[in-house]
Amino acid sequence: MTEARRRQEGTLAGFLAYLLWGAFPLYFATLRPAGPWEILAHRIVWTLLLCAIVLVLTRDLRWLLELARRPRRAGGVALAGLFIALNWGVYTYAVLSGHVTEAALGYFLNPLVTVALGVVVLRETLRRAQWVAVAVGGVAAVYLTIDYGRPPWISLVLAVSFASYSLLKNRLGISLSPIRSLAGETLAILPVAVVVLVWLSARGETTFLAHGGVHTALLVSTGLATAVPLLLFAAAASRVPLSTIGLLQFLTPVLQLMTGVLLLGETVPASRWVGFAMVWVALAVLTWDMVTHVRRSRRARRDLVEPAP
Repeated sequence: MTEARRRQEGTLAGFLAYLLWGAFPLYFATLRPAGPWEILAHRIVWTLLLCAIVLVLTRDLRWLLELARRPRRAGGVALAGLFIALNWGVYTYAVLSGHVTEAALGYFLNPLVTVALGVVVLRETLRRAQWVAVAVGGVAAVYLTIDYGRPPWISLVLAVSFASYSLLKNRLGISLSPIRSLAGETLAILPVAVVVLVWLSARGETTFLAHGGVHTALLVSTGLATAVPLLLFAAAASRVPLSTIGLLQFLTPVLQLMTGVLLLGETVPASRWVGFAMVWVALAVLTWDMVTHVRRSRRARRDLVEPAP
């Protein structure tokens, strides 16, 4: 396969992944009357079952023993599972409670929070434009807190939880393939799902078998809805430059914002659009810096390889 073909397929896979994630508000809205806790539990159970089927069919289970022998790595996988469970739960709550636009803001903020965590946790050094982007994002967060009359908790929790998840994945490196990683994470948080389902059953509040076969099938489909975009993203990440992934990632919150306003009837006051605009300015600066840095790096590598005339 030529490099151009690989990039085309990778770009398409990334586009489809972010398109599916962008459609999640409509998908989760169809899961009513299930509540966020029940949806989270089913998402964990069916995702793990799907991963288990794939791993059994491919006879790829030995890595579990290797992971068990490395407590530090296993702990990292478990912690990543807790962060992604928090992200899933809060996002589902946001959709079902009519806060899709606030959830979209969280994913707009996510790249800025990721950069900030890199400084705080990994002691990374930021370029000037990155500092400008983080500063503008911080001002936007303060402005939106004043506008909401409270901190935008949904946005902040989504941004911080996913940025923390990404940080852990970075620290774990490529030691686990996407399907192994997802299996390990959902296995670690399976007790949470079991407790939730038992608790809901004891209270007579489960909807799994109480609202017809379509509702049951939709809850079962949460496994596919979780795994398919992730695997598409993994295919994209291995085929296209990071700058392309960085640009594609903004598709998801844009679609979520449009869905919340145009299809789900959420209203965004004019004053809040100002806060969103500040975040977009920060993202534009961050994106410009990323693209410029990638181009300079490529040029520098090319200069090293090509002999001087």
